[in-house]
Amino acid sequence: MAAGKLSPRQKMINLMYLVFIAMLALNMSKEVLSAFGILNNKIIESNSITDGRNESSFQQLSQKAVDQPGQFGEKRAKVEKIRALSKEFNDYIEGIKTTVTTKFERDAEGNLPYEEMDKGDLIDRMFFTGDKVSAKGKEFLDKIHNFPAQIKAIGGSSIAEFEMKKIEKRFATNQVYSEKAGAKLDWIDYNYKGFPLIATVTKLSQLQADIKTTESDVMTGMFQSDLVAAASLTAYQPIVVLEKSVFFQGEAVKGKIILGKFDPSLKAKSVVVNGTSVQAQAGQANFSFGSGNIGEHPITGSFNFDENGKVISLPIKDQYVVVARPKSATISADKMNVVYRGVVNPMTISFAGISADKVSASAPGLSSTGGGKYSMRPGTGTEAVINVTGTLPDGSKVSDRKTFRIKGIPSPAGTIRGEMGVVKGPKSSLEISTVGAKLVDFDFEVGLDVVGFNFKVTGMPTVVVQGNKLNQQCKSVLSKVGRGDQVTISEIKTKLVGAGSYLLPRTAPVIYEIQ
Repeated sequence: MAAGKLSPRQKMINLMYLVFIAMLALNMSKEVLSAFGILNNKIIESNSITDGRNESSFQQLSQKAVDQPGQFGEKRAKVEKIRALSKEFNDYIEGIKTTVTTKFERDAEGNLPYEEMDKGDLIDRMFFTGDKVSAKGKEFLDKIHNFPAQIKAIGGSSIAEFEMKKIEKRFATNQVYSEKAGAKLDWIDYNYKGFPLIATVTKLSQLQADIKTTESDVMTGMFQSDLVAAASLTAYQPIVVLEKSVFFQGEAVKGKIILGKFDPSLKAKSVVVNGTSVQAQAGQANFSFGSGNIGEHPITGSFNFDENGKVISLPIKDQYVVVARPKSATISADKMNVVYRGVVNPMTISFAGISADKVSASAPGLSSTGGGKYSMRPGTGTEAVINVTGTLPDGSKVSDRKTFRIKGIPSPAGTIRGEMGVVKGPKSSLEISTVGAKLVDFDFEVGLDVVGFNFKVTGMPTVVVQGNKLNQQCKSVLSKVGRGDQVTISEIKTKLVGAGSYLLPRTAPVIYEIQ
């Protein structure tokens, strides 16, 4: 196109062709910039998920440190320091991202204008002074370079050597060979000089991802040694499992000793309980001895194993309590010291030292829900008497009884839009609102239905309504009121959900002030 003398028409055609090529290149560039933006969002989303996973892991570690401070307390302290170090580094990088993107306006979904972030001058001016690295650039490099060393100083031997090398490689800042330049370039030049801003922001987000991954790897790696130790017999703990926690005087104390990590193929060389050898079975040993006097008694001994030519002894240490035979039952209302008519009253009924399946209770309206739990629906009258009978291990019976007061459900308060007292709002809101009722400071969860009410505006006739919403007559009256006028909702008729025609006591009115 450049050869020979061209006519004005040909020159115009050539110019249009160049503009067309330029537009194609521009569109391609926008697609690449958008791709970086989308990738950046994906990394940020992944970082958020990793944050949640790391927090969950740390909370589990913290609980273990509370339960077993000797084993996990020191590791928790180290992880806490590493998490603080990671947060400081992450926040530093986030500060850089915020600085270089401040002038760009985000859209309604919080996305940056990726296609406008095609220049790299903001980062170039921050990290470089001419051809040299600026003070801010050196600070950035020092943060990256020092991060693995700081982690190693905190974690020490708790971090495996291979894991530490992986972290050091992840944050290495060695020179990188550039095919384009045909030579090795400084790491910061190779990764950050002359790139579109959105590409650099994406790289910074990836660096944050590396920080969070490192934090996760450190926590995971610290527990690898625990998993290895768990394979050894020294990790097993004998557990005393009694038939019940309390025994009556004269009964035999029965139970078994099992290992915390049960293995059917595991057999002990010997088991000693309270100075007496007992027969060892697959991972457990059954025992039986006299209960003794009333009070606390120790259970001691050892599980003995052969391992690598040595005898490994795992100590047994527990205790049991002997109590006198019961003479009275324990009966308690789960909510309060009365039972309410019209609702289900949950109750717990038991005899000390007697299993729930050996205890029976009876009263009008009382039914068992299993495991010592009962439901009480009192009927008429002012009192409910509950009779309880328990069967002792020797077959003998013990019994007791208790009287409860029966009270009615207290009066509810009327509501508009779920609000009580004086409610303010526009007429349009009242027209579509539902009249309801609420029990204030009542310990039971109950459903209430409003089946009718009176609608009254001063100076106008009262409208009697069936249901829980304003009818057409109410709306007609409402159209004549003005700002500041009050509408009184009274004579509210309230029923319990599922209680048939049973109406609650008078429901307190609610007032709606027109605004």
